[in-house]
Amino acid sequence: MSNTAAPRTGMQAGLLGCHSCGQLTPAQDNVVLGCSRCGQQLHYRHPDSINRSWALLIAAVIFYIPANLIPITLTTAVGKTEGDTIMQGVIYFLGSGEWPIALVIFTASIMVPTLKIIAMTYLLLSAQRHSHNRCLDRAKIYRMVEFVGRWSMIDVFVVTIMVALVQMGTLANVEAGQGAIYFCAVVILTMLAAASFDPRLIWDGQQPDE
Repeated sequence: MSNTAAPRTGMQAGLLGCHSCGQLTPAQDNVVLGCSRCGQQLHYRHPDSINRSWALLIAAVIFYIPANLIPITLTTAVGKTEGDTIMQGVIYFLGSGEWPIALVIFTASIMVPTLKIIAMTYLLLSAQRHSHNRCLDRAKIYRMVEFVGRWSMIDVFVVTIMVALVQMGTLANVEAGQGAIYFCAVVILTMLAAASFDPRLIWDGQQPDE
């Protein structure tokens, strides 16, 4: 049996950590504290963090369905208009031999949002259950979710560039479809869900050895 004690959390040590700047402040009973560095109100844990994250994540899942089923671009060529979903765009680039572009769009627009939703679901469920398993790994997952969130907008950037470049009147024209709006909503909602989640909840299930 290991004699190494599990690390103590700030709550167990009577310390309040500022979520904005990281400043540690000793807790005081029945006193509403503000961070001495940035003035942010301090809490042991953000109130309703899990509920807000769940609400945003569920909304993202709902929007994710039409984001993949409704065309993200509308291409008009010689009077004929066709709509392409995200997956159809990936297939088009693969058929054209542009597999690096297809890989980037598939990774950023399909794989990354799906993995973010799965990861946030795992983090929220484990935090609700006060799980003490793999706390460090879950903390790394959370940091990764926050880091890759912004890259999911790459498909929207591609659509924006195409809309700006391909404007040839009746010969050829590219417009953003309604799917782009839903996809933007998915990216923004998943980023807000990650920002609303208090990562300190990950460590609450871990108790120090006596």
